[in-house]
Amino acid sequence: MSGHSKWATTKHRKSAVDAKKGKAFSKIAKLISVAAREGANPEMNFALRLMIDKAKAVNMPKENIDRAIARGAGTGEGDALESVVYEGMAPGGASVIVEAVTDNKNRTFTNIKTMFNKHGGNMEAKVMWQFAQKGVIGVEDLSALQTQSEREGLELTLIDAGAEDISYDENVLTVVCPVHDFKKVSDAISNAGLIIADAGLEYIATNSINPSPEDQERIEKFIEILEEDDDVDSVYTNVS
Repeated sequence: MSGHSKWATTKHRKSAVDAKKGKAFSKIAKLISVAAREGANPEMNFALRLMIDKAKAVNMPKENIDRAIARGAGTGEGDALESVVYEGMAPGGASVIVEAVTDNKNRTFTNIKTMFNKHGGNMEAKVMWQFAQKGVIGVEDLSALQTQSEREGLELTLIDAGAEDISYDENVLTVVCPVHDFKKVSDAISNAGLIIADAGLEYIATNSINPSPEDQERIEKFIEILEEDDDVDSVYTNVS
């Protein structure tokens, strides 16, 4: 099975952007706070558990994690945070979806719209219909799968759990599944002895485009500009 994952294909770029630990911590803290609104106990709140795992993966201090959970649960300092989603057309003809977490929706909307306008994009374009939201799980360490038969056995287990797409790219495993099977597939991966490096809900294009090299460069530069904004969490495109 093969497929396209924003996480797998932009990991190198996101790693470079998030190399500044302060900004990385700030963004993850926001995601933890949003997840904690549904409950402060990670054993009962799967989304929160995933965000805490992501924070630990970048060595975020425990006190930062606890403070973010308290903020989301309403027992800590700071204004309430909300998740917002924007859509539009990037320069170069790509469809774009932007996920952000903010304590001020007016500020975030203005900032993102300014970026679209300044760099030749169009935030008025309706592109959401070109994407489907899916659960995407990434695994970097496949050492637990020593043989081909073990790999095939895992794939069958994941398909039974609801996986729609399983792909390997330079020893990185990416699994795509329906949103309602996200926890079941994640648990199946963990039960197989694999450590989840990244997991979440993502917007995956139902059809992709192949821009010219010049347009590809414009699109990538625009995405980098969007991701530099402190409120922006993820950016998705229909570029193959």
